[in-house]
Amino acid sequence: MREFNVLDTKITYFNINDEDYISLTDMLKSKDGEFFISDWLRNRNTIEFLGIWEELHNTNFNYGEFAIIKSQAGLNSYKISVKEWVNKTNSIGVVAKTGRYGGTYAHKDIAFEFGMWISPKFKLLLIKEFERLKAEEQKQVGWNAKRELSKINYKIHTDAIRKNLLPKKLTKYETSMVYAEEADVLNMAIFGMTAKQWRENNPNKRGNVRDYANINELICLANLENINSIYVNEGIKQSDRLIRLNKIAISQMEILTETNKKILIQ
Repeated sequence: MREFNVLDTKITYFNINDEDYISLTDMLKSKDGEFFISDWLRNRNTIEFLGIWEELHNTNFNYGEFAIIKSQAGLNSYKISVKEWVNKTNSIGVVAKTGRYGGTYAHKDIAFEFGMWISPKFKLLLIKEFERLKAEEQKQVGWNAKRELSKINYKIHTDAIRKNLLPKKLTKYETSMVYAEEADVLNMAIFGMTAKQWRENNPNKRGNVRDYANINELICLANLENINSIYVNEGIKQSDRLIRLNKIAISQMEILTETNKKILIQ
């Protein structure tokens, strides 16, 4: 369960089958006066909108029950709860949850429409804030993917070191020193400093230099790990590999930076 804020109102949302559902119960807190979601469901326009949405997304929608509800919507005597709506029509666009985060949730398409019932301003701010939030989530997903790719390539890299640079009788400490030296070949090629130098320059930061790398640096790092493993297998000495890798890093970072600039301009 995640959350965001609109007009000082905390709104929770969660995911069902890769679709986002936003809390109508939370959104209702921004509406002045005593109102309930059942009041919104009494509106004929609401029922028509929900019916069209279900028609487009739900193959099991009960059109017979929907027709009965639609014929009664708008009458003074008409009233229906979310639970009744779901049970009678097999709706998937609106769901009722129980427990700690209980309440009524709706697919984002429907939640945005519900936002208009609160106020036009609320609806616009809701859409804007939710889109900003999803964009941030995508950035994080991209960063994590690049980080995981870097870890996979690091395994390829260390395997090449183990097979080609580690004499059989080295101690565990000596072995770790060889791995660390090879990791620093990449650190020097991309970041211009060893892991030790980074720690000395950043005593208040936890982790290592790679934990603070941006996406372009992680992409470049993943590429260099593959290239360096090839160089190691070919028997190229470390000093020559460092020079080659540094040139490749500079070239790739220039390309990645220029590509990002073009994307931002578009």
